[in-house]
Amino acid sequence: MRIEQIYTKLLAEHSHSNRNKHHIENPTTVLKGINPSCGDEIELELREKEGVIEDAAFTGIGCAFSQASASVMIDLIKGKTTDAALKIADVFLRMITNKITDGEQLAVLGTALAFRDISHMPARVKCAVLPWNTLESALNNEGDELNRDP
Repeated sequence: MRIEQIYTKLLAEHSHSNRNKHHIENPTTVLKGINPSCGDEIELELREKEGVIEDAAFTGIGCAFSQASASVMIDLIKGKTTDAALKIADVFLRMITNKITDGEQLAVLGTALAFRDISHMPARVKCAVLPWNTLESALNNEGDELNRDP
């Protein structure tokens, strides 16, 4: 199986899975993210304790890219410090906009590397970055609702 097929399978699995798509108990942060250009919406729930993301999940509607991106992101940030999660989000967002291409810098993304070529599909970039922008805003305590471009 070629690497492109593995990534396609990973995205399909995450976009259809409910593993990370649910509510969590006692969230400390809840923030809605909206992509007005296509109608994607997510609501990110985080439970932080002493600077560590103990649990995270999302709910919402949207295309396979936004849903899979949110699910992959959740897998990567659970159990991480908020600073580590912000660093991962920064690397992801810079990868999507082709500001980072170095494999060593991108290694922190693990399975999120499946979104590496989204930058060649401009209409899907906003879909893929929606959860990550929402995460950044949530961890930086910005606003009640996210509605911005990458």
